[in-house]
Amino acid sequence: MATQAYIALGSNQGDRQAHLAGALADLGSLPGVTLVSQSPTYETDPVGGPAGQGRFLNSVAAVNTDLSPKQLLESLHQIEADHGRDRKAETQRCAPRTLDLDILLFGNQIINHPEPSCDTLKPHPSSLTPNLTIPHPRMHHRDFVLRPLCHIAPDVVHPILKRTIRELLIELETPAK
Repeated sequence: MATQAYIALGSNQGDRQAHLAGALADLGSLPGVTLVSQSPTYETDPVGGPAGQGRFLNSVAAVNTDLSPKQLLESLHQIEADHGRDRKAETQRCAPRTLDLDILLFGNQIINHPEPSCDTLKPHPSSLTPNLTIPHPRMHHRDFVLRPLCHIAPDVVHPILKRTIRELLIELETPAK
């Protein structure tokens, strides 16, 4: 049975629009993956990383997939490489890149997150899949993720925070008192 997953797409190097369009085409042509919908594209300032890098184009795609989360991640990394991203050459986090693809949500699965009641930040070893944490651990802090995700999935519930994407976006936009 297929699982609905949400994939964040971003690019701030080269022909950004072509990288996003190519990634969507590649994603839709993967065996075991069906592209369901995509958000509009948003242009945003980079968050973190070196000063002076270009602005990002960001989007989110919804897919139905028969792949496991690990298989989907491996496929996303291959699509990134096909569009010129060399993860091994990146010397710092949030560096400029031709293409960045992240799994935001994979059904209601929770992978590599500590139990909410645990005092430790380390997940149980039996739940580990290297380089994969679902839901994406910083998605609820990022307007450039929540805004496009809310466009296509406003009522989807974050499996840990137990709030809809719309609620998370409103919380992010509401100044702290």
